[in-house]
Amino acid sequence: MTRTIRFHATGGPDVLRVENVDLPPPGPGQLRLRHTAIAVNFRDILIRRGGHTPPPLPSGLGIESAGVVDAIGPDVSGFGPGDRVACVAGPDGAYADARNVPAARAVILPADIDDISAASMMVRGMTARYLLRETYRVKPGDTILVHAAAGGVGLILCQWAKHLGATVIGTVGTDEKAAIARANGCDHTIVYTSEDFAPRVREITGGKGVAVAYDSVGRMTFEGSLLSLAPRGVLASYGEASGEPDPLPPRRLGQLGSLFLTHPSLGNYTATRQDLLATTNDLFDVVRSGVVKIDVSRTYPLADAPRAHADMEGRRTTGSIVLVP
Repeated sequence: MTRTIRFHATGGPDVLRVENVDLPPPGPGQLRLRHTAIAVNFRDILIRRGGHTPPPLPSGLGIESAGVVDAIGPDVSGFGPGDRVACVAGPDGAYADARNVPAARAVILPADIDDISAASMMVRGMTARYLLRETYRVKPGDTILVHAAAGGVGLILCQWAKHLGATVIGTVGTDEKAAIARANGCDHTIVYTSEDFAPRVREITGGKGVAVAYDSVGRMTFEGSLLSLAPRGVLASYGEASGEPDPLPPRRLGQLGSLFLTHPSLGNYTATRQDLLATTNDLFDVVRSGVVKIDVSRTYPLADAPRAHADMEGRRTTGSIVLVP
C-alpha cells in the first residue's frame, strides 16, 4: 500500500483526499520510485477542475517528481536501486509516497542538484528550454515578452533569456511580483492589473514590438500578445491559466504583420529519449553553472495538497511549489 492523493469528482481543492492504494511491482520498462519531492503544476489544477480532458475517476494527480529508485522491472537498463532520479510522466499519480514510472522518461540527477529543486524544475525548466531554443530561438539583441514573469516558468525564462542576450519585458500581477521578476533578469516589468501592457510594450520597443511573446495566461493576455508583436513575430501560447482564448481567423495574423502562432507542448519536444536527454542536459547545465536559479517559494506536506492548490489558484505563490511526502 502507498499513500496517494486522489479525487473522485472534479471541482475545487476540497475534492482532493488522501487514500491508501495498492502499488504493484514495477512492470516491464518501469522503475518503482520512492518520492522525496513532488512538483505542483498549474496543469494539475486544470485537471482537477475538469478543464482539461479528465482522466477516468477516481484518479491520481501530478506527473513530475523526484526520488530514489526502489525496484526495477524487467527490460530496464541504465538504472539501479538507490539511484536518485527525476521523472516527468503520466498517467497522473505523482502525488504519492511512491509510484511506478517508465524508465524511458526518468533521468539520473547530478549529485549537486537537490531533490526539491529537481522536482520543481523539470517541467518548468524543460518548457523554458524548448520555448527559448526551439519554438523561437532567442538571439542576442532580441526583445521578448514573458507573461507571468514571476511564476515558475516565467522566472526561468527571464534568467535564461537574459543569459542569451535578450532584452526581457515581463508582465506580472502585483508590484511585489514585479520586484521578483526584475531580480531574475527582467529588464522591464509591467503590472497588467494597473496598465494595458500592449501599448507599454510598444513604448518600450520604440513602436517596433517584440520578436516573441511567451504566453501561458491565455484568454486575458492573448489579444494583447498579438498586438505586442513585431512583424513576423511569434506568439507561443503554451498555457491557458485564465481560460481558452477566443477563436482567431488565420487571415488576421497576416493583417497584424504576418505573425506566427503556435501552441507548443513539452511532449512533442521531448518525444524521443534522445530529445529528452538533450533537453535535460541543457537544463542541468544552466542550473549547475548558476545561470538559472530555481526558486522554490514554498513546500507543503503531501497531505496538504489541497492547501497548495488553493494558494496557487489564489496567486499567493511565486516560482515553484513542492509537496514533500
